[in-house]
Amino acid sequence: MITVLEQNYRLPDQRKEFRPFVFATGIHNHSYSLPLERRTADFGADSSFCRVNNKLKEHYGITLSESSIRLITLKHAENIRSVQESELGTIEGLPKKCIISETDGSMIPIVKTGDNAPGDKRKKKALFYREARLSLAHETGTVAPVFSATLGNVIQAGHHLAHCVKRVGINDNTKIHCVGDGALWISDQIEEQFGTNATYLVDFYHVCEYLSAASATCSPKNEKIWIETQKARLKENKAIKVCQELYPFIEETSIPDQEAPVRRAHRYLQNRMHQLDYKAAIENDLPIGSGEIESAHRYVIQKRLKIAGAWWLEDNASKMLALRVNRANNDWDGYWRKSAA
Repeated sequence: MITVLEQNYRLPDQRKEFRPFVFATGIHNHSYSLPLERRTADFGADSSFCRVNNKLKEHYGITLSESSIRLITLKHAENIRSVQESELGTIEGLPKKCIISETDGSMIPIVKTGDNAPGDKRKKKALFYREARLSLAHETGTVAPVFSATLGNVIQAGHHLAHCVKRVGINDNTKIHCVGDGALWISDQIEEQFGTNATYLVDFYHVCEYLSAASATCSPKNEKIWIETQKARLKENKAIKVCQELYPFIEETSIPDQEAPVRRAHRYLQNRMHQLDYKAAIENDLPIGSGEIESAHRYVIQKRLKIAGAWWLEDNASKMLALRVNRANNDWDGYWRKSAA
């Protein structure tokens, strides 16, 4: 904390006090300058609050308390969340011919304290995980996706998915190629948001995980050859043939599901036959895997919200999620320009 002693003046013919230092720097009494808040929030967006002070001291020779760092970072994170919510669903980009979109969930550590607990509320705390649903979209042939995320329910996640696509730019003729891990909520929301303009493909590598687990039963002596054969069939849209290969080895109904990999693989394919058009995707140079969104979870969300020992109040996690998305979308400079206006 820096203390500045300044001489105060009174303007001629006015009773109003004039403070030259405050006027010149834009700092109000018992507050922080906007440039300092920007640097503090910048560090707080990437590092734990307890480590931000070391960075401020190293780079600027300034010392702030951890509580001040937390308050500053969360204040601007909340402002950014409000901006994102107000812009949700707006169309910004020019219409594109084809857009790639992916969405997936990542579990965030949440702590809830007893609001009515007497004394130390930490003695009445519940620890659990909440799913943060992250979506991305970008035009085919580009590598700069637009992100959006929410801790809300699947309907809200659908709105965020649609927001990404609309921000890239769509019209009635835009084709949307979506890839996901097969979760029903994803396919339901894609149909709800985009209708017949979108196609949905189950992540190829997720399907292969089911087949890999079944290979030991279906071909114990030649697992590798068997799984490669099934992969080739899937890429040729011969999923029915793969199901036929699995069928003779389906476990008895008396065997628990967790011990029946062939049954699980067969059921998974049978329930998603209309989402396995890998041949068309490959022919049109479109992705058949959802690795892009899985990678994005690590550098957009987990890098900050899942650092070792971190547990978040749900509202604070939502704010930080918005802050991380803001930076991933390169909206950081724009937010601070508006703040300074």
